[in-house]
Amino acid sequence: MNAPLDLDQLATFIAIADTGSFTRAAEEVHRTQSAVSMQMRRLEERVGKPLFQKDGRTNRLTENGERLLTFARRLMRLNRETLAAFDDASLEGHIRIGTPDDYADRFLPEIMARFSRSNPRVELSVLCEPTSNLVEHIRRGNLDLALVTLDSSSHGPEAVRREPLLWVSSANHSVHEREILPMAFGRPSCLWRRAACAALDAMNRDYRVLFTSFSATVITTTVLSGLAVSILPECALRPGMRVLGEADGFNTLPDCHIGLMRGHTGQTEIIDALARHIAESLDNLSVPAFIEEKGSFDFDGMLHNPKGKRLRPGHILAGW
Repeated sequence: MNAPLDLDQLATFIAIADTGSFTRAAEEVHRTQSAVSMQMRRLEERVGKPLFQKDGRTNRLTENGERLLTFARRLMRLNRETLAAFDDASLEGHIRIGTPDDYADRFLPEIMARFSRSNPRVELSVLCEPTSNLVEHIRRGNLDLALVTLDSSSHGPEAVRREPLLWVSSANHSVHEREILPMAFGRPSCLWRRAACAALDAMNRDYRVLFTSFSATVITTTVLSGLAVSILPECALRPGMRVLGEADGFNTLPDCHIGLMRGHTGQTEIIDALARHIAESLDNLSVPAFIEEKGSFDFDGMLHNPKGKRLRPGHILAGW
């Protein structure tokens, strides 16, 4: 296996994985169906593993195909970034992006690093505010893109990631065992707060909201200090937290869906480029090191692909 992989074959392979069809993939890559089939036979010969299995009229990836897909997407991204770095006509300008600070620490480093490497002439301005504020900024033309939390009535934003929403407390305190549960939430309009309150009511659990803030830092500090229980998406977990589950008397919460809203501010080419980077970054974001090292995940697929890996309740997240 010394010969390099063929990028054209990988591009076709990704198209088949995304469309589920050799025919539709052939249209995507502007080749005949027989040419696409030949490319895939050669790719399977190259890696020495079967990549597809028939499922009715669709072509599903085998386990080896799923493995290759992750690498294929990385190679194609790296190819685009390499070419962009030498493109004298590369994008330039100023783009404004907004995100709740719950997502900023986990997502922005990867997004900004990749986008800046590919587009060194584009200036990024970042605004961290709650979803409701970001939606208003988008409507007023103050932002070009916003990463937001979706609810069941959200139809416009493009969904780019799904995360489990988890009950969390301090690993060093037993605040979750109190008769009247002290809670720390975002403001009353927060979707996660509504989900948690509905779940607590369904559990007939007495609780009192002691801390309210739209700042993720404030909520995190409150939890780690042992002052209250809260709910956070998986991406916002921090060392020193304990994930609570049914054994602790807490029901499973609905998943958190993250979407991408586009403003109507012009600069379509730059906005499209950043939106693509965000979607690709979040689709392939790896497990945080402090969680992965503790082996805290059951592997049924979430952070490396959208189908979802799950953190096991009761696990304590070790320090950095």
